[in-house]
Amino acid sequence: MNPQQAVEEAKKKFGAALEHYHEQLKTLRTGRASASMLDAVMVEVYGQSMPLNQVANVIAPEAQLLQITPFDPSNLQKIASAIRDNPSLGMNPSDDGRVVRVPVPALTEERRREIVKQLGSKQEDAMIAVRNIRHDAMDAVDAAKKDKSIGEDDAKRLSSQVEDAMQKARTDVEAASKAKEAEIMKV
Repeated sequence: MNPQQAVEEAKKKFGAALEHYHEQLKTLRTGRASASMLDAVMVEVYGQSMPLNQVANVIAPEAQLLQITPFDPSNLQKIASAIRDNPSLGMNPSDDGRVVRVPVPALTEERRREIVKQLGSKQEDAMIAVRNIRHDAMDAVDAAKKDKSIGEDDAKRLSSQVEDAMQKARTDVEAASKAKEAEIMKV
């Protein structure tokens, strides 16, 4: 792979890492009920583990309530127990034989701080991924320079492109984290 391709590949990977980070942010609780809060829930149905959104329809009819309507009513109990058994959610669903209702309790100050800690660890994971992508791209540029397939000026230019892309990714991660933290801490 030539160094220019490595730089372009790194830019694509930065975008993918950011997208993954934004998806992870959706699973963190805030003060309002959101259907994406349950995206990480896996339900054991039909002999295999499946994401909740593949076995049921999840909506938020009110600010403090989630309603889950299973596609197959026989999976109602399995869905309720999967939500109840997920320790990161801390929710207690109830079912009426047709739908599962999950009241979303208001967050306490202590719980908000725990969620902000989770946010910090997710942010750090995203930053590690970004640094690894940068490291791989820089290695490709250095290897090409060592092989004399590119000159010193080209190597500096490509390295600068990688650094700029990384800086943009870092800024995006930090901005998304700040916005999510403000949303979590808002009473």
